[in-house]
Amino acid sequence: MSTESAPAPQSGLAEDVKQQGPRVAVSALTTNLREYGLIIALIVIMLFFQYTTSGTLFKPVNLSNLVQQNSFIIVMALGMLLVIVAGYIDLSVGSVAGFIGALAAMMMVIWPLGMFSNPLVVSIVCLIVGALIGAAQGYWIAYHKIPSFIVTLAGMLIFRGICQALLGGGSSVGPLPDSFKALSSGFIPDVIGPLTLIPPTVNAAGKTIVGSGLTLHMTTVVLGLIAVLAYAYFGFRTRRKRERHGYEAEPFPLFVIKTLVGSALALFLVFQFASYRGLPVVLLVMGVLISLFVFVTKRMTIGRRIYAMGGNAKAAQLSGINTERLTLLVFINMGVLSALGGLIIAARLGQAVPAAGLGSELDVIAAVFIGGASAMGGVGQVIGAVVGGFIMGVMNNGMSIMGVNVDWQQVVKGLVLLGAVIFDVYNKNKA
Repeated sequence: MSTESAPAPQSGLAEDVKQQGPRVAVSALTTNLREYGLIIALIVIMLFFQYTTSGTLFKPVNLSNLVQQNSFIIVMALGMLLVIVAGYIDLSVGSVAGFIGALAAMMMVIWPLGMFSNPLVVSIVCLIVGALIGAAQGYWIAYHKIPSFIVTLAGMLIFRGICQALLGGGSSVGPLPDSFKALSSGFIPDVIGPLTLIPPTVNAAGKTIVGSGLTLHMTTVVLGLIAVLAYAYFGFRTRRKRERHGYEAEPFPLFVIKTLVGSALALFLVFQFASYRGLPVVLLVMGVLISLFVFVTKRMTIGRRIYAMGGNAKAAQLSGINTERLTLLVFINMGVLSALGGLIIAARLGQAVPAAGLGSELDVIAAVFIGGASAMGGVGQVIGAVVGGFIMGVMNNGMSIMGVNVDWQQVVKGLVLLGAVIFDVYNKNKA
């Protein structure tokens, strides 16, 4: 029998961390390799494409296009994260998005529904339909134990077929109202007023040279500064809370470096958006959803229960968690976000097309796995899924600007996804 003394109480751990210096810094880097590695990978990929595209990637107009073109991937990745963390998969999200876009277009353009053709009413109805679709699929998975792969594969075929039937085969339906298209292509108004830093240049004929001068969208600047300050404040508060309760926290210099790098990147992007037309409306929608999902997964009981169910469903059930109802809610949530993704796609295109959302389920799933979610369930973070989505978006955008063939783009994305999963398995085996 061992005669070793009991370990020191947790209250002294924070002080020990401060005394160990560089060794703790290396340990923190190793422990958070996935989180730091993702951010570093995103920055490296952006710098690579900035160089290979001769500076096109970071141009304000291209950054706006990048957000607008890939926003639906981020939105659906938030729902897919919870599905994968819970231990399931959803292959139907692309088809559901395409179907919802077709339904919205038919309600606004073709069917004489009177007041129910209003874009806001149509959007609400479509989100409800998305919830019902998620509930229908979740019912068979939760209460009849049919594998989610089979149920959602059937859903992928069913809703792709209904989408094409609604649109009459290969035809498109549009144009959609401008108020609806603003969801994806609109920008927030500048309620504060613009600030001109560099007046535009006027040529000899007295005409303003397009693209000259520098005027900032001040509402975007203010919102960006508030977001960065909130990020730094809540990060510092979380770290202090961990120390106060005796838990190990990353070394303060490492925390400062991480916060400064994140803030600098955010401020750079805010400046780029402010020098163009301001924040895209869809970016604001994404920001609200990301904040909501971070709160749900980190602060709410239902979030902890989803992780517990994904880690060990039998143990979660024995501890009193209603895993069937929780599974149903996860798929309802996925249905709503798939519907929102479909509305964003239709708004960006300005019309509904039969191929809308085709193959997007692969990008969504890849974004979640690249972001650190485990294929075994129980592991994954909202921020990781968002960063993974942006990595996919930057690669798509950068390779398109470079003129890389679409076939080779798929090869590159497949290799990146495979590398992310191999890295995850390697870390698990090492642990």
